[in-house]
Amino acid sequence: MATSEPVQESLMLDYPQPRKPRVLLAASGSVAAIKFESLCRSFSEWAEVRAVATKSSLHFVDRSSLPSGIVLYTDDDEWSSWKKIGDEVLHIELRKWSDIMVIAPLSANTLAKIAGGLCDNLLTCIVRAWDYRKPLFVAPAMNTLMWNNPFTERHIQTINQLGIISIPPVTKKLACGDYGNGAMAETSQIYTSVRLACKTQPHDACSSLVIPVSSDLPSS
Repeated sequence: MATSEPVQESLMLDYPQPRKPRVLLAASGSVAAIKFESLCRSFSEWAEVRAVATKSSLHFVDRSSLPSGIVLYTDDDEWSSWKKIGDEVLHIELRKWSDIMVIAPLSANTLAKIAGGLCDNLLTCIVRAWDYRKPLFVAPAMNTLMWNNPFTERHIQTINQLGIISIPPVTKKLACGDYGNGAMAETSQIYTSVRLACKTQPHDACSSLVIPVSSDLPSS
């Protein structure tokens, strides 16, 4: 893994010249973050990838397993990279760099923060500063009762109104031992969903994105 360095229906991405898409992958604090390495590997075959991890997600993300060349940014980098006025602000630079952002997994806590406009870590600061002319995907992951909680439905509706595209969770045996809906979609499904939303152009660069807005919501 490289060391850290400073740095709706239809949404358009305009590139000055053909190049790979720039995808910012982010993990929040769900046990599904153990699949983050697999997600990074999938996207790195198609795009330039940078990664962001919240403090709680680092309980599940093995930094050393990430593909070489992928920089992983954490909250510590947000503060250590800024020394004085005029220095680059990391969450702004990452937003500028990215063509697409994918948050997988999206925990119940981070979902609630985004829906409420909170920005108390690197990930949520990027989202708060996000340019919604560019696509932002999320893949929720949580216990079934948390997914079915009325707050979750409200929060999903709120972020969908912002233009955030939800990739719904799936039904299976969860890490806690319960069986039900709430498991993060498979990494292959997340990757395919983003790729299918991109209308591929010559040199495999996305010059336009057609985004299907998800209608899947938690049951009330």
